[in-house]
Amino acid sequence: MLRLPLLTLKQKGRRLYMETYFASPQKADPFEIQQMIDMVTEDRVLNSLLQIVDGCLAVLNEHRQILALNKNLLNELGIDDAENALGLRPGEALRCIHAEQEPHGCGTTEHCATCGAAIAIVTSLSKNAPVERTCALNVNNPQGPKDIYFRVRSQPLRLKDQKYLLLFLQDITRQQQWAIIERIFFHDVNNLIGGLANAGELLAQQQPDNSLTAIIAKLTGKLSNEILIQQHLKKSGVSDFKPDLEETTAEMIMHDTRKTFAENPMTKGINLVFQDIIPPVAVKTSFSLISRILTNMIINALEASDKGETVKVWCDIDNHQIRFNIWNRRAIAGDIAKRIFQRNFSTKAEMGRGWGTYSMKLLGEKILQGTVGFTSTEKNGTTFWFSLPL
Repeated sequence: MLRLPLLTLKQKGRRLYMETYFASPQKADPFEIQQMIDMVTEDRVLNSLLQIVDGCLAVLNEHRQILALNKNLLNELGIDDAENALGLRPGEALRCIHAEQEPHGCGTTEHCATCGAAIAIVTSLSKNAPVERTCALNVNNPQGPKDIYFRVRSQPLRLKDQKYLLLFLQDITRQQQWAIIERIFFHDVNNLIGGLANAGELLAQQQPDNSLTAIIAKLTGKLSNEILIQQHLKKSGVSDFKPDLEETTAEMIMHDTRKTFAENPMTKGINLVFQDIIPPVAVKTSFSLISRILTNMIINALEASDKGETVKVWCDIDNHQIRFNIWNRRAIAGDIAKRIFQRNFSTKAEMGRGWGTYSMKLLGEKILQGTVGFTSTEKNGTTFWFSLPL
């Protein structure tokens, strides 16, 4: 434990030693706090920041005490009156379960040396530079214990020759939970799919003449490959992803795509027409990725069509390239067409949209080295296409 000489008692002629496991335990007295609060509240720039910042924001003094905070942080704290938080340190205001384990509070306990918020604040004060960390916080709410995961950024600033801190807190608890669930999901699903794929292959070997077992074996293998691709893309992106390429034909790709939509409920009431005569050409590509691109294109066309309308799927040879085409009669509005391949852009309001058309471009061009595009007019409808060199 550190023992820091912080305050001098002149009348007694000796130093008062305070105990801390990490940060300075010294705090400003109530009179100093009020002076600092007045100075901060009079600053128009700081007040504007407190009004417009989307997230939790507090202004701290050099002793890590809260001088001002915005409404979002008040809501996070579960208090109506800012006066109840002023003068406290962040861990004390947030009701961290460790904040009261030492007499001098937040920043001075054994747990504070590994606290992301405490490290960010102390480091930015000492280096006079912005510092960002993540902070896993256990809090005692009136409703009971709660775990919160924050992204914390501490930014020093000077105001009238005094140093202050802007402390930004972003609650990323849900993102962290989803990241953990996703990791567990991929792990468990990989195990399940691996066993299912092996069982499907064994079943196909035992019953080679059974068309149903062949379909099951093919679908489980395809699903296994899809999961592996998705896991890699999520983890590493596309820069180093090298798909398994295989020799296939336009007929095999079209036949597989037709089977995918044979019993799909999205086709109910819509006439999905596949080309009968397919060019007899071969191409070396990733069968699973090209299937995903064409599937997304067909789904988009089906979603844009009303009952009774037609969606057409065909392929042709154009300038030494094989080109797959999906047509529907609806035109895309000009302002939407300009952003059709933009990531996260969607005409639908729900979260999680805006990936389908973006993924066509990503998989088709970045990974498969082909070309993805579309044409759309009121007269001729909309055709999405994907071409690959022969």
